Amino acid sequence: MSVVTALVRSSYLVNAVYADASHAYGLTPQQGKLLCVLMPQPYGMRELGEMLGLAKSSLTGLVDRTAQRGLVRREADPRDGRAVRVALTEDGARLAEEFYDETCRRIDELPSGLNPQERDRLAALLARVVEDNKVPEVFIDPQG
Repeated sequence: MSVVTALVRSSYLVNAVYADASHAYGLTPQQGKLLCVLMPQPYGMRELGEMLGLAKSSLTGLVDRTAQRGLVRREADPRDGRAVRVALTEDGARLAEEFYDETCRRIDELPSGLNPQERDRLAALLARVVEDNKVPEVFIDPQG
């Protein structure tokens, strides 16, 4: 299998796990991603749009729907009174942590056929691809 095929198929695999885990928690995959992105800190709308790869109107709709569920809130940006940040609510933080833990558990099972050295090598190679392509930190590392 070529690198291209392997990467594309693995992205489908991870997306399927993400979608299934989201569904189990009553979320859309986009809402699950939003909650995970917001776990470390609140972000401005522009930053969120860049991290999630969403246009302003799509992001606004996503934030609106997630806020209606009481999982996120808009708050004033302390650095710019005209700007708004999006933050997790208490319920959102609790759900985000549960969803994140379950998603990590499910994704960690994907390479279960690899021995520890192969898993470490896979992680190192994928980390280089991610770092070389300057992928935003849209999912925190479960191991710190």
